[in-house]
Amino acid sequence: MSKTFTFHEEGLAYTVSVYEDPENAGQFLADITVDEGAMDVNAIYHGDDDFSGASAALKGPLNMNGAQLDGEKIQWDAAVQLSDPGLGPEGEEKETFLSSGDTLTINLDIESLDDIGVFGVRATSTTTEDGSIKSVSDQPEEPEDEPVFDKIGFGVEIGENGGLEVGVFVREEELPEGQEGTFSNYVTYYQEQFGDDPEFSIPEVQSIVFFDISFEVTETGDVLEAPEELFRIDAPEGGFADADAMISAFDEAIANGALDGAQEPDGSDLMAALSLPTEFDARLPEPDDLVEEEEIELM
Repeated sequence: MSKTFTFHEEGLAYTVSVYEDPENAGQFLADITVDEGAMDVNAIYHGDDDFSGASAALKGPLNMNGAQLDGEKIQWDAAVQLSDPGLGPEGEEKETFLSSGDTLTINLDIESLDDIGVFGVRATSTTTEDGSIKSVSDQPEEPEDEPVFDKIGFGVEIGENGGLEVGVFVREEELPEGQEGTFSNYVTYYQEQFGDDPEFSIPEVQSIVFFDISFEVTETGDVLEAPEELFRIDAPEGGFADADAMISAFDEAIANGALDGAQEPDGSDLMAALSLPTEFDARLPEPDDLVEEEEIELM
């Protein structure tokens, strides 16, 4: 487990990695690595996410007066001096002077990674325009994993019962090798295969249906696919303008809770989503113009 804090402005970039010492349980370290430029690290400041109470500080040139995070004044839990400003007789050989590729490791007096929510660096002799920094970094939120789907149906014509009478179903395993079943990957694949077809192009899609697939074993030992519709997105009036419009509609649906409670379906409400009336209209594009049937399931 670790936390990473970054800083970048013209002339200087650095990364701070905070972690528990793998050789000494309960001891925490911070690696300050300069990625671009150079600086003399004179002091570090750190605190948790609670900005209430008295703030730790260093006097004189090592203060962090005026430092803010998103317009909010910071309450520091610790302020640690590492060196005096100025390179002195040691010059760039000074222990706290870091140039691109250099790392300085510091012991932290904390009990848990939860004690670090914001990290500050007071540095002089920097390669920034001002020649010094009072930098503040918080840890960026971890990006959420994009949901994946076993199967997606792109419906061109919707029946009275809500089923896709004319459309294309794509399974995750039919995507290019190495791609997960994220919606953006499905849309890219669909556009590549059907973007130029007048009947199945993106503006013709009326509804997009998202499925989770499980399998049922009959009394005779046959294995049947049991798709469950998780949710669907209907096209706006006039249809989806393009792939980006599809993805935007998906993002909005997810933000509005389309998948809430559907991440771990229990299989109790499975539906045969592919069952169609015998008289259904199977108007399909010519196989030679698209892909072979075994690569994409057409309806």
